[in-house]
Amino acid sequence: MAALTYNPLLKKIYKVFIVILTLYIFLLSIKLLGHSFKLFGKGFAETLIQMTSNPFAGLLIGIVATSLIQSSSTTTSIVVGLVAGGALNLASAVPIIMGANIGTTITNTLVSFGHITNRIEFKRAFSSSVVHDFFNILAVIVLFPLELYYNVITRCAVVMEGLFSGAGGYKAFNPLKAIIDPVIDVFDNLFSYLPYTHIMLMVFSIILMFFALAKLIKTMRSLVLTQLEIIINDYLFKNALTGLLFGILMTILVQSSSITTSMIIPLAGAGVVTIRQLFPYTLGANIGTTVTALLAAMITQNDIAVTVAFSHLIFNIFGIAILYPFKEIPIRLAEWVGEIASVSSKNLTIFITVYILLHFIPVMFIIF
Repeated sequence: MAALTYNPLLKKIYKVFIVILTLYIFLLSIKLLGHSFKLFGKGFAETLIQMTSNPFAGLLIGIVATSLIQSSSTTTSIVVGLVAGGALNLASAVPIIMGANIGTTITNTLVSFGHITNRIEFKRAFSSSVVHDFFNILAVIVLFPLELYYNVITRCAVVMEGLFSGAGGYKAFNPLKAIIDPVIDVFDNLFSYLPYTHIMLMVFSIILMFFALAKLIKTMRSLVLTQLEIIINDYLFKNALTGLLFGILMTILVQSSSITTSMIIPLAGAGVVTIRQLFPYTLGANIGTTVTALLAAMITQNDIAVTVAFSHLIFNIFGIAILYPFKEIPIRLAEWVGEIASVSSKNLTIFITVYILLHFIPVMFIIF
């Protein structure tokens, strides 16, 4: 350690290594959190999906199911499987896909709480996390009625399916899965000896996530932020198009919009990325997350399943095309909520309660 103190280059290399290591632990914790939800949530999510009886119920089920397992890719893949197996029809599946976009946004909001001890950082991180919520909610508000009365998404998806009819599929290599899943298997085995395995695993993953996030933030601060800002502004977030493409690419690689949006929240909290730079990136994540279901659908060789997968892609493309010219609406709403939530713990508690209810209270209406 003494050598690191007197050698700036070694010290910087050491810090970069710490960033990579803590980033890995952070990503592992997010995957582990999703895995723990699946242990007691995926079966329930699947049951909810099969209960759909009307478009509005389907929309609510998509929100609840994805909120439980924190992966719109997983929800849409389940829907694709159910459609391929004849358990769902196209009309029932599309609203669930739309609801899945709303339910996938909890993880990055949870990540923003890593900045809660610093009011300014928390305001930036919290606003940057909920802008994803506001965009997805607005997209559903605009497109759900259009789909309900005119089937605009379904009709376009049918055309797309016709173009790709007969196309085969393959299981894409997921680098994140390759380096994280074996570790998750180890934790699975370790926690299997404990009572309430799924609950214990969930608590552990949350603790691990906050530990990794705190260390990641601290190390990133100690690096030269000005150099990092140059890289981000000049390359990754130079303009809206590069931000959008970066979000698409990152989400295709890791196959989880929850992870790709969560990764950028610490940078937003640190002030390295602004909410306006981050916004196109989150839209790209919405598009990138549709690839998993598309591959799954093409593997099934089922025309309706492929159509359902394309409906997810088309929903996100239409949402961006319609709402991006009005991007100030979700951005300003997110900034307003971030300002209110960061003022006092009372305001934050009220907002968290409302946020949780909006994601989970629909299940009460569905069940009862």
